[in-house]
Amino acid sequence: MTVLVIGGSGSGKSAFAEEKVVELAGNCPKYYIATMKIWDDEGRKKAGRHVKMREGKNFMTIEQPEDIGSIADLESTGTVLLESMSNLVANEMFKDETVVSEDEVADKICKDIEVLTGRVRDIVIVSDNVFEEGTDHGTETNSYINAMGRVNNYLAGISDEVWEVVCGIPVKVKR
Repeated sequence: MTVLVIGGSGSGKSAFAEEKVVELAGNCPKYYIATMKIWDDEGRKKAGRHVKMREGKNFMTIEQPEDIGSIADLESTGTVLLESMSNLVANEMFKDETVVSEDEVADKICKDIEVLTGRVRDIVIVSDNVFEEGTDHGTETNSYINAMGRVNNYLAGISDEVWEVVCGIPVKVKR
């Protein structure tokens, strides 16, 4: 099963996604694929909160800020929590002081997701709703938003369930 959980910053989507993984996995392996690159104290605090949320839930954490299709050490009966798509898109787009095109980034991530979903029984993917904060952005930010849109549309298309979390309330968008 593939599940997409989307929402705004601080909406509660991570907590809901973790609950969904625990429900789907049962006694099978649970993997947390962390895509965030930690640059500062704020990032360390956010990562620390997420680690604390997973305590006692037996997640195996895999730090993979790029190239998620290359993750091989996963049991086929496992369930993956991939968090988060916004970090992954940014990491793939802004590499080595160059900007990779939105088409190249979206295509790569969609292919990597296809590979990853073929390696495990279930996957829950957390993504951000980055489309509600105006339209007056620079070229690079617009490219990032466009890539996120393409990836989110792809994910919604392949997902068995899509949930939007609003103010801590999960709303089922697709069954």
